[in-house]
Amino acid sequence: MTHQVDGRRPRVVLGVGGGIAAYKACEVLRRLTESGHEVRVAPTEAALRFVGAATFEALSGQPVRTGVFADVPEVPHVRLGQTADLVLVVPTTADLLAKAAHGLADDLLTNTLLTARCPVLLVPAMHTEMWEHPATRDNVALLRSRGVVVAEPASGRLTGADTGRGRLPEPAEIVELARLLLARPDALPRDLAGRRVVVSAGGTREPLDPVRFLGNRSSGRQGYALASVAAQRGAEVTLVGANTTGLAEPAGVEVVRVGTALELRDAVHAAAKDADIVVMAAAVADFRPRETVEHKIKKTDGDPEPVALTRNPDVLVELVRDRRPGQLVVGFAAETGDAGGDVLAHGRAKLARKGCDLLVLNAVGDGRAFEVEDNAGWLLAAGGSERTIPHGSKAHFASHVWDEIVHILSE
Repeated sequence: MTHQVDGRRPRVVLGVGGGIAAYKACEVLRRLTESGHEVRVAPTEAALRFVGAATFEALSGQPVRTGVFADVPEVPHVRLGQTADLVLVVPTTADLLAKAAHGLADDLLTNTLLTARCPVLLVPAMHTEMWEHPATRDNVALLRSRGVVVAEPASGRLTGADTGRGRLPEPAEIVELARLLLARPDALPRDLAGRRVVVSAGGTREPLDPVRFLGNRSSGRQGYALASVAAQRGAEVTLVGANTTGLAEPAGVEVVRVGTALELRDAVHAAAKDADIVVMAAAVADFRPRETVEHKIKKTDGDPEPVALTRNPDVLVELVRDRRPGQLVVGFAAETGDAGGDVLAHGRAKLARKGCDLLVLNAVGDGRAFEVEDNAGWLLAAGGSERTIPHGSKAHFASHVWDEIVHILSE
């Protein structure tokens, strides 16, 4: 879903800095254009040494310029920033961060950054030593103090054999953050700075034999979006992912991978000891087989015996019971209406049973919540307030959840 602006396609200026990660800007550009955004690429001269102008022009359908003396009658160095709905710079080098922080404007991109009055999202990519240098840290802090969104970089393989903090986040995550800022320009404040957060995501699988398992349809996308948005809002995040191997790790997030409900229970309890906020977004199986067969059950074995089940621990209830003073615990509920009540009625009953501070409620079925890119739902607080989250991307949904969490913490 593309968030329209005044009934038209959103206008994005995609700046490209001169770093090796410039090639990933092509994937960001492709994702933006294919999802209905109008994109104008403004690379630096150094960026064109990594990716040619023809590539950006072919993918965007727009001319590519680097200087302020091309198309002078159109005054592009002013018009691009004035008419943009978002300025996104991928990758943002240490040099570009310094220029943006100090108002230097020696090409089309840096002039555009000075004239932009829309949200600006800078996505850094550089070696760890450069990212951690006091000059870079000061430039980032200064930009953030002015309302510029400087994304947290990922950790991983850098240029050559080096690894560490400073890797460009994955293009899919960058585009989700861009979509979020187009829909909600104020969605990424640094209001979780200094907070330690645990988020669980995905669906547990309980093995029947070496091949089969009891599971559910949770992909983990919503939990990953919650972790990503929390990290970009300044939190120190641990993400416990159950069977989410198809998803890229969010930038700035420590990921602990688990499979079963018991493994998830152990990992979440361990991470929660020092956490300020615990968000249980994972779909944890209520039951597991009492016994796991060590060999594959075959049709030739005759009619199978009924599978005896045993109840899994209720991790959310345990977290509420064991929480330390001041810790906030958030639960998730996926519900369908039935003869006993509608979705909201079941959600309110679950909130009362679980005793958590906030319950995030989703209606499921008919292509809703599970295995889709967008989401909608309700926020039910222990204090009695209820709020609807409008339909939008899962990052958009996550931003509303964090808004409510910050509001509860402030009280």
